[in-house]
Amino acid sequence: MQQPHIRDYKGKRVHMIGIGGSSMSGLAEMLMDKGYRVTGSDRSEGYLLGDVRAKGAEVYVGHRAENVRGADVVVYTAAIPADNPERAEAERLGIPSMERAYLLGQLMEGYPEAVGICGAHGKTTTTSMLSQILVECGLDPTIHIGGKLDAIGGSTRIGQGDAFLAEACEFRRSFLQMKPTMAVVLNIDADHLDCYKDIDEIESTFGQFMALVPQDGLIIGKGTDERILRQMAGLRCRKETFGQTAVCDWHPVNLREDDRGYASYELYHGDTPITTVTMAVPGGFNVENGLAALAAAHALGADMIKAAESLGRFRGAHRRFELTDTIDGVEIFHDYGHNPTEMRNALNVARKRCKGRLWAVMQPHTYSRVRSLFSDYLTCTAAADFTLVTDICAAREKDPGDLNSGMLVDGMRANGIDAVWTPSFDDTERYLRDRWQPGDLVLTMGCGDVNLLNDQIHQHEVQRKQP
Repeated sequence: MQQPHIRDYKGKRVHMIGIGGSSMSGLAEMLMDKGYRVTGSDRSEGYLLGDVRAKGAEVYVGHRAENVRGADVVVYTAAIPADNPERAEAERLGIPSMERAYLLGQLMEGYPEAVGICGAHGKTTTTSMLSQILVECGLDPTIHIGGKLDAIGGSTRIGQGDAFLAEACEFRRSFLQMKPTMAVVLNIDADHLDCYKDIDEIESTFGQFMALVPQDGLIIGKGTDERILRQMAGLRCRKETFGQTAVCDWHPVNLREDDRGYASYELYHGDTPITTVTMAVPGGFNVENGLAALAAAHALGADMIKAAESLGRFRGAHRRFELTDTIDGVEIFHDYGHNPTEMRNALNVARKRCKGRLWAVMQPHTYSRVRSLFSDYLTCTAAADFTLVTDICAAREKDPGDLNSGMLVDGMRANGIDAVWTPSFDDTERYLRDRWQPGDLVLTMGCGDVNLLNDQIHQHEVQRKQP
């Protein structure tokens, strides 16, 4: 069947399978803003379903064949298999269907500046930083991010300017369906090894994405990542680098960090001083995210003094080291980090902020990721005093029967980490409340539904304080 194009279905019904995902929910809102009628389904109730319902989408919980009947076109995420009852019914009825990445690529068509921000870590944060900068610099961008940003009132924005900013995700090679005029490449790391053979195949796929940039386009890559540099080397478009060393085109000078991990520095472009930057989000990784955002903002025509000031006001997207509560003198945070590198980064930031004991609460995400990165998980919470591990969030996968969180905990203990398996959110909350002390910090981590643990703790505290 020929690939459908979304412009041919204006005003018609678009059914989205997996509408509760971070990207799909934003695309649903964007389609509704453009005049499409949207319905959708997801396997379970999630916090983003309320947003799309509030916009006017009709949403079903659970995947059933009847949900798709009457749709004019179907969009599904890469995690939805062909035998999903709704995809199978769309096929049986001859309803045109496309994967999410094709829709995103189609929506970006026609923009003079189509910016795809990719990397194993930092996509949402960097896209959010750049979004806030361009909005506050008056460049009026169109935006699609895989998270919620207060500065744009959600995860999408339709502007009248030349730029369309979007995260470019490597999962199942989705980003190869985009047509970027600018690629921002943050890092190349091992992840999604359920759909890639190894890190070398991941690297070559990032290279294919970079090669989509036309000769008059621009690639901005991390200048200390050998894999990125290797893939950039053979391309004929314009190239710039960012990073914390002077070999990079965009770099900091006199970089300093306060005792809570917040950095400030002089921004340089080559040998030219540009302005002073003071970060409002902590961590060395956010210094690099900010450098990437500033480099892209410069290429898009932003006033760099205003851009740096805007970055200094950026306090993060939701679910990115987000403070959700202070209870009994204990600060409770949530972070979307779901692989060992991201968890380690988040805990290093938490360690600097924490006045007492640091509690890491990990929800491992997908059996395939746990299996492929198993040894890395065993030490990634070393910065914490205590580690609690919930059951694995299966997400799109089925339980293989030979892998569970108890095995992770055993391996962590063998590596000297004080780890406990607390299978459910109730188990985890009970364990924390029985043991936390004023000055402690709790950080829940994962890209599944572990944020609901923070919501649960909050609701129980509200109930506890009621007369």
